[in-house]
Amino acid sequence: MSDGRTSNAERTAVVRSPEGLHMRPAMQFVECANGFKSRISIYKEEQCVDGKSIMQITMLAAVQGTKLRIVAEGEDSAKAVEELAEIIEQDSLEKPPQPKK
Repeated sequence: MSDGRTSNAERTAVVRSPEGLHMRPAMQFVECANGFKSRISIYKEEQCVDGKSIMQITMLAAVQGTKLRIVAEGEDSAKAVEELAEIIEQDSLEKPPQPKK
């Protein structure tokens, strides 16, 4: 039985891909984020967007070198921020990270 508390986790990731966080990696991020129960937010400086919204993520216009803070609130928050940070930190999108079991 749950005690009603929600766990939170956060991690800062740097966009490494020369193409930045464009549509393809943003879609990959959203697909992964939607696999978690946690609420996911992404911060670029003071701008905050819903990590489960492709439109909001692309509005970040995150280019190579951009620091993004991923915040997850929920029971699977720690796993969520780790897996989502891996997507942001990929050097290229040719080989997406494999899901962890």
